[in-house]
Amino acid sequence: MKQHIAHIALVVKEYDEAIQFYTEQLDFTLLEDTQLSENKRWVVVAPPGANECGLLLAKAANEKQAQSIGNQTGGRVFLFLFTDDFWRDYNKMLAKGINFVRPPKEESYGIVAVFEDLYGNMWDLLEPKENKRVIRN
Repeated sequence: MKQHIAHIALVVKEYDEAIQFYTEQLDFTLLEDTQLSENKRWVVVAPPGANECGLLLAKAANEKQAQSIGNQTGGRVFLFLFTDDFWRDYNKMLAKGINFVRPPKEESYGIVAVFEDLYGNMWDLLEPKENKRVIRN
């Protein structure tokens, strides 16, 4: 049996501002943007070269969902963006105005820095060392 996670839902305020952030500031690819109803779209973005998992940008449909925007994990790092060249991507992201909340650090598993998306969700930018499993607390 083979399984994989296809999408991770990320609650957003507005579709277009989220698409703009992910495609213009993080250089993600817009894989799909389909209107499902008057107020609902199916919007999927993914990092360059991603094969399986993408972010499903899901507009908050009610107040309870809106309260989770930017804090879907209670303040912990939410998503992990792996790269094959940390410094290339870190410098590009800085130039595009990405806010890093923790500076680059060499860890036993690789080079990592924490940044936040347009809503404040925290992400790791990580270039893992080969053959090292990434474990964070």
